[in-house]
Amino acid sequence: MSELWRLSAREIVHGIQKKEFSATEIVEAVLGRIAEKNPELNAITVEFPEQALTAAAEADAALADGAPIGPLHGVPVTIKENIDVAGQATPNGVPAFADLIASEDAPLVRNLRHAGAIIVGRTNVPEFSMRGTTVNPLRGRTFNPWDEDASPGGSSGGGGSAAAAGFGPLHHGNDIGGSLRYPALANGITTVKPTSNRVPVFNSTAPAERSPLSQVISVQGIMARDASDLSIATEVMITPDPRDPLCPPIPWRGPEVREPISVAVTKDPCGYPIHDGILELIDRAAEALTDAGYRVVEVKTPSIQEPFRDWFRTLTTEMNTALKPQVDEYGSTDIQTTFEYFFQMGELLDLDGYIQGSGDRTRMMREWNLFLVEHPLVITPFYMNRLYDWDYDLQSFDACKDFLEASAYSMGINYLGLPAGVIAMDLVEDRPAAVQIVGQRYREDTICDALEVIQGRCGRLTDQLWAREDR
Repeated sequence: MSELWRLSAREIVHGIQKKEFSATEIVEAVLGRIAEKNPELNAITVEFPEQALTAAAEADAALADGAPIGPLHGVPVTIKENIDVAGQATPNGVPAFADLIASEDAPLVRNLRHAGAIIVGRTNVPEFSMRGTTVNPLRGRTFNPWDEDASPGGSSGGGGSAAAAGFGPLHHGNDIGGSLRYPALANGITTVKPTSNRVPVFNSTAPAERSPLSQVISVQGIMARDASDLSIATEVMITPDPRDPLCPPIPWRGPEVREPISVAVTKDPCGYPIHDGILELIDRAAEALTDAGYRVVEVKTPSIQEPFRDWFRTLTTEMNTALKPQVDEYGSTDIQTTFEYFFQMGELLDLDGYIQGSGDRTRMMREWNLFLVEHPLVITPFYMNRLYDWDYDLQSFDACKDFLEASAYSMGINYLGLPAGVIAMDLVEDRPAAVQIVGQRYREDTICDALEVIQGRCGRLTDQLWAREDR
């Protein structure tokens, strides 16, 4: 029974309902796995063993009493340390915020609990959740379970490392430029970044409302080992909450898409040389979807370079006003250096440029929306090179610039507000590598379906990781 930590969320719910095992046994197995592996990874920063076991016992009692149960009944989850959990700190990797205690659960936490999920811990972040790797002076460095020299991704690197290591099947993260998708790539797992505002968000600990760009491009989501878990978890999380007036009440499943579903494939390098191993994975993903009945065609898409450029200069402009003063006051030398690199590379907009950029964003979104009518899914690169070293973005200005330029397909999609899934398919130069699937607005369901097909073909990559332990 100690191997129960290997199970997917769907397998856990099914097994508990069939009384093959209990929620308590599941939580005990996951807590045991955390105790065994987390000391070497530092993925989970705060553990809740007593609270989790109490919740598991309550879940078992509810099932025994015949009470209604939710779609995540008894499923262990983790929550990133930049989202509020009632009674817990939300430090966001900053020592000065270590005692910033949340008075209530954030909406997505409430949604997960209501569905029956059991929170077993909080996961690590970089300072201010603003690096492509995960390390901070409060909690230390999170390690990648595949390779200690590789980045676990950022800013949800703690959750990504936890997912790969087997600390439960579902791990919360968020994404403003790739912070769900980098950890999915880096740790050999999968995720779907929802459409802008798809998941309600509110932090009682926040000193102010989010800046305008953050409101339209930053999203909450789930990382998982099993692609089939993404649908059930994301559907739970999208339940609207009155604390977020921007979250629309749109059902999970949209109208049937005319079959065969047309899938566009792009290999446009956007000025960056795509690694041959990544190109091979794109071909393999295309073949998997073709064999499953999709119509796959390689075509020219609307520009991704333009939204990437505007994502960067608009974000740095807002960061200069809304975040840089906090970084200057409370941040370490490392995060201050990272910000210096950003501002060296980025262009600060004046008011006229900011307003013009907002209009241009709408045009770019329209161009992509029209393209996605004809091709509801698009296979793209994600990170266009071998997975980077854990501190690559801090090694030098040139390294930081290279990291950002290799990430055009990540950040550009955020600026467009489109949903996108990332699935790690294989190793490239002994490190996990992935492709991205972009979809229509509010059609995360079709993306998740495609991710399941691809994983069905290439297998669950973490099985290769765990096989190393079994030798």
